[in-house]
Parts: sequence; structure tokens; C-alpha cells
Amino acid sequence: MAKVTRDDVARLAGTSTAVVSYVINNGPRPVAPATRERVLAAIKELGYRPDRVAQAMASRRTDLIGLIVPDARQPFFAEMAHAVEQAAAERGKMVLVGNSDYLDEREVHYLRAFLGMRVSGLILISQGPSENAAAEIEAWDARVVLLHERPEAIDDVAVVLDDVGGAQLAVRHLLEHGHDYVACLGGTEITPTVGDPVTDHVEGWRRAMREAGRPTDGRLFQAPYNRYDAYKVALDLLAGPDRPPAIFCATDDQAFGVLRAARELRIDVPGELAVAGFDDVKEAHLTDPPLTTVGSDRPAMARAAVDLVLDDGVRLSGSRRERVKQFPSALVVRHSCGCS
Repeated sequence: MAKVTRDDVARLAGTSTAVVSYVINNGPRPVAPATRERVLAAIKELGYRPDRVAQAMASRRTDLIGLIVPDARQPFFAEMAHAVEQAAAERGKMVLVGNSDYLDEREVHYLRAFLGMRVSGLILISQGPSENAAAEIEAWDARVVLLHERPEAIDDVAVVLDDVGGAQLAVRHLLEHGHDYVACLGGTEITPTVGDPVTDHVEGWRRAMREAGRPTDGRLFQAPYNRYDAYKVALDLLAGPDRPPAIFCATDDQAFGVLRAARELRIDVPGELAVAGFDDVKEAHLTDPPLTTVGSDRPAMARAAVDLVLDDGVRLSGSRRERVKQFPSALVVRHSCGCS
């Protein structure tokens, strides 16, 4: 059976192949509704399937968006990836996802792979400041939008959250419950000092403590971002002689580890220990007690990132500050902080 071509569709619909192309690609020129219906009916009747490879070769772009995340196993990145996929689907695009595993060489590997596949654009949740990644982006002259964090080494448009302000909200709230101080579970020794959300969460904790006249020395504890390693850190911290009355965790995953350690040590939360996190992943509703945390409008952030990576007309320009689209944070109060 002969392969159905675009010419066949055009003949049946009584129009040109260019109009068929406009209907299939949603542009670049508008098509009258009646003509569009004829073309779609012809496509259905003939069983026509566009050759996406040929289209990509002609336009030098595919219907794909590349997305690189540090670790899709972590709930925040999994939920963000899903939001990006939903936003891309609204624009008729599909998403390829790569995990950098917080490794610079893995991040560069996916950058090269995705850009070599002629993706329409690339959304990067970077693992940290990366000179190699910046050089790769510049070499390809790539359309890249940074999401969630903006490393100093990569000077491109970004969609970020007010991480400092959000952390301040959470720590102020814990202090308002009358605790002498709030300890902080921050990042690790390799956490970047600039441009990283966890670093900003720690800075927000410091600012809230300073506002309240509380010292921070000796009250910041290093912990990996995941719940399993944070649980081990929390066991030592909570079993020690100087157990803090309240803990602000830089991520919800860390807070899950703290809640598990407290339960194992038979420490009542929030009666003996108040806990707050950051990210408002879905699991935060299901912890015991439900976790007080800092949330964001992830679907809106994902939509903004997709729009920026696809539409030249809405891409930001100007100074570094002007090229960042920042979304507000919001405190999500549940029970782990002591609120009923």
C-alpha cells in the first residue's frame, strides 16, 4: 500500500500543501476554520501521519523540549518535571528528561545529547555552578531557560522562587510559637554558596533569626537533601543533650527524615519539637503530623519556563536581574509547627 503524503491530503481537501502544513503545525499562518476542518477530515480519512523526522530536518527543530534535573527520585523534582510536561503538552511539545545526579559531567552529557537532537529548547534545573555547562550552552547557541535555581556561571533567563523570603516566613512562624530558637538543616559542604535554593533557604533562616535577636552560631547543621540521609543526621541531633525546640529544614525531604527520627526516638511533634520544611510536595499532607512548609505555584512556574524557552517574543533581556522571573513563596500551615 502506497504511503499517504501531504500532497494526497491537499488534493482531497482541495487546498495547497502549504495550508496542510499550517494546519498540522498550528502556523505560522492562520487557516480559516472551514478550511481547517476540511484538512483535518482529509487527514482522518486518509490516515495520514506526519513525518516528524523530516519536519525536524527541514526546520532544524523537533517537537521536543529537553529537561535536565538533579534527581527525579526526589519528590520536588518529580513534581516539577510533571508540571513542565503538562505545560509542554499544552504547547504541542513532548519532554525528554535527564538526571544529572548532581554531577557536572552528567549535566554536560545531557546538554550535548539533547541539543544534538535539535530540541526546540532546553529547561535546566542545574546541579550547581558549572563552567563546563555554560561553555556548552554558549557553543550551541542554545535556547535555555534555568528553572528553580540560577548558577552564577550560567547567565541565561531564569524562572525562580523567592527562596529567601519563603524561608523567612517559615522561621518567623516557628518563632511566633514561642520557641527560644530555631535550628536549621541546610545543605552539605558541596552546596554552592551562590545561586542555590538551599543556600537561599539557609539565608532566609539567618535573616529571620537575626530579626528576632537570636544567635545562629552552632545552630546550622549540614544534611543531604534526601530523607534517608537526613534521618541519620536527625537521629544524632535529636538524641543529643542539646536537642533544639524547633527545626527548619531546607527541603521537605529532609523534614520527612526528621519526623521519622523523632517518631523513632519517641519525641512528640509538635509537643516537644516543632518542624517545618520547604517545597510543599504532595507527601507533606500525609506525614504524621502533616508538615508545615513553604509552597509555590509550580504549574505557573513550569508554564512560564516553557513559554520562555519556546517564544522569542517573551524572552527576557537586559541586566541579569531583569532576566529573572521570580515567583512568590507562600507559607502552608499544617500541624507539625504546633498549629491546630
